[in-house]
This record gives sequence, C-alpha cells and structure tokens, in this order.
Amino acid sequence: MSKRRHSGSPDLRGKPAKRLETDAGTSANDHAPVLLSYPSTSSQQQSTRAVPFQQPTCLLTFSYTPQRIMEFGDSALRYYIDPPPGADLRYGYERWIKRPEERARLDTLLKAIERVLHISDTNMGPGSGKKWLRDIALVTWRGVMTKILTAPYEERDSCVLNAMLVDGTLYLEEHLTDARLAEKEDLPTRQRQQTYYGYAFESWCTSSRPGVPERIHGHPTGWGGDVDTNVQWCSVVKTKLGDSRLVIGGEVDCVREHFNGQPDNFVELKTSMSIRNAQDEARFEKKLLKFYVQSFLLGVPEIVVGFRTPAGRITTTQSFKTIQIPRLVRGKPHAWDPQICLRWGQEFLASLKARLSEQASSAQTGPSPTYSSRVWRVTLTPGLGVSVYPLDEEGVKEVQGGEDRVGFLPSWYFEQVAEPAEDGSVPGQGTSGSCDGTTDPT
Repeated sequence: MSKRRHSGSPDLRGKPAKRLETDAGTSANDHAPVLLSYPSTSSQQQSTRAVPFQQPTCLLTFSYTPQRIMEFGDSALRYYIDPPPGADLRYGYERWIKRPEERARLDTLLKAIERVLHISDTNMGPGSGKKWLRDIALVTWRGVMTKILTAPYEERDSCVLNAMLVDGTLYLEEHLTDARLAEKEDLPTRQRQQTYYGYAFESWCTSSRPGVPERIHGHPTGWGGDVDTNVQWCSVVKTKLGDSRLVIGGEVDCVREHFNGQPDNFVELKTSMSIRNAQDEARFEKKLLKFYVQSFLLGVPEIVVGFRTPAGRITTTQSFKTIQIPRLVRGKPHAWDPQICLRWGQEFLASLKARLSEQASSAQTGPSPTYSSRVWRVTLTPGLGVSVYPLDEEGVKEVQGGEDRVGFLPSWYFEQVAEPAEDGSVPGQGTSGSCDGTTDPT
C-alpha cells in the first residue's frame, strides 16, 4: 500500500510582488538575499486577472515495488472501493513497513522523462525529444509545486528548495538536511500513529480488482493489505501554467473502475477529524486548499475524505469534485482563492527563471561553459516571501551527498540534456519555456 506523507518576520503580503534580486558578486557565505514578496490575500486587493491552467495530460505511469525498485507499468495500481462502516484506522499499525526518510530526489521522474525522450526520438526522429524538453519551463514533483502555489497562505512552515536551470528548463527539488531527515524519521508516537491513519484509510479504500473488496485470509473483509510505503503508483503529467509548460510527477492513490491512460478516474484519498462545530469546519475548509491544489496539479477529478474520531474510527466518508472545492469556501472569512495561487505561481516561475537566465548569460564567456551546473538555494518563508542565492562549492557538495551528480541532477541525465546543441547554443541559455510551436512527443 502507498501514501505519500508528506517568525518574527515583517509581514510584506500587502506589498506588490517584485522580481527576485541577487548580488552577482556574492557567494553562499556572504549572500544578501532580496525578497520576492507574496501577493496580498485580502479580497479587497485581489486582481481580476485570471491565469489559465491547462488540464493535465498523462505522459506515462510507473510503479515502485516492495523492494523500492522503479518499473514502468501499473503493478502498484489500486482501485477505489467504499470502506466498511466504522473502519478502524489503527488496524495493522504494528505491521506497517515504513520507508525510511530520504532526500526528495528527482531521479525517478527524470528516468520517466528519459523514456519520453526516447519514445519521441524513435517515433519522430533523433533530437525531437530534446527539442520538446527545451520548451518545458519546469520539471518537479507535485509536492514541491503544491508548496509553491500555496505559499501565500502558508502561516507556519518554510519551504527550502534547490534549483538548477539547464538548457532553459528549471529543475526544483526540496532541500532536506540530514538533521531534518532525522527529525522526520523520529516522529513522536502520537504523530506517528496519526500519520499511519492516512495510510490505513487508503488500505480500507482500495482493492486489487475494480469494485470488489479484498478478502485476505486472516484479515477483515475490505482490508486492502498491510501498509508498505515503499509501494507507490505514480503518474507523470504535462500541463501549462499561463504560458509555461510543466512536467510534474506524483503519486496517485487509486482509480475508479478502470484506468484509461489519463487522469479521468484518478481518486485522491484523505482523512480529517470529524466536524463537530464551526471551528472544526473552518479548520477543514482551510485544509481543502492543499487538497485542491494537490489534486488539480495531476488532473485528479475526485477527492474522497474519511472523517474520523480522535481514536481513529471512520465515522463518514464524503466525495468532493476537485473543480467544485473553491466554491465551498468562497465568501467566508477564512476563504482562499485559487487564482491568487496561480498568479503567484506564474510570478514565481517567471522571476526565478529570468534571474537564473540572466546570471547564465553573464557567465557564459569561456570556451567550456559550466554555468548550467550551478545550484541555487530558494527559500519560501511564511509572512515574508522568497529569497534566492547561488550555493558555493561546499553547499553543492552537501546537495550532492557524495553521489554521482552534477549539482543535484544525476550525471547520466545531465550529460544527456546539457550537451551543446547542433546549432552551437549553450546549455543554460535555452528558450523561455513557451509552448508555441513545440513538437509534442505524445
């Protein structure tokens, strides 16, 4: 079974957003990061400008086996079923196989992109895949993009990213220090048990066959199998935010009835405390922002929420159509607006790419340019905004973690996408990410 589980600053949200600025002469040790401030979330200051977001299209899917081996195929695909009444989310806790916390590398997503490029070259001629990739503005995991888009409403947790711009494409991974990984691994008992509730809900709600609850000897009817967080089924989609093409990968919990190769029947599974009063309702509606963003980024049309008691018993389940969720909070005091998130996401990507591209252009002077291997640290701080600076040699070594990498990208991938093009253009000085006129390998 699978399930990702994933102050004191001045409040500048009311100020207009500005471009990211860095001092070209600074290093990771003496940098002076300058802010891209968050947009106002006040209804009186909201812009009427709408930013389009294209319905995601699935490029391919892949599975992780119990041995945490990636394979192209749907061996980990699960089908939605209604959970039994009063399902116990504590069931199977002592048998939970928990995948150790690790750095959130892009490697398997990049293997998927490599496969797309190979298919394109085979079907449409050598070089067509790389031409397609040059028009991709961003490659990242769904979790990273969710944190970016919801940042204007985030009140507590900072998000720290590593960034590279290679041949016009921006790559983002979450930066996790060894200390942070240890902290996530060593959860307090209560928090660990509550984390497990989400995984157990997925087991109660999924089956290996459409419409037929699992019947496993020695377990209650409907139990989908003991939780193993090594096992996941993932989708890689292409989409577009404004004029920027994105490739995003993420786990999909299950599908309804059948999988036709597209996200039409994808289902996201969530748990939440049962709503007992207005305060509980407000808390839940605030959580709906992340539920909503996570789902629409992969094109997931349905979210099923299991409402539970503090002791982990399911009281009710409710299905939400993703597209209708913003209406549930509209006009309320704690309302959030998805258009603020999309406008912010467009501003963030445009500003970050422009700055990194500007630095790349000014650095490409020697016969063997190496700027495309540069790594940048991007921090999104609640109530403050975004800072960015280039890492020094020691910072890059920390990111590499002793692995065979150029920056944080695996060497085998970097060597494929960063080699100079036949027209002599240099990696790091690629296109702006516009999708106009792009040959699509799918």
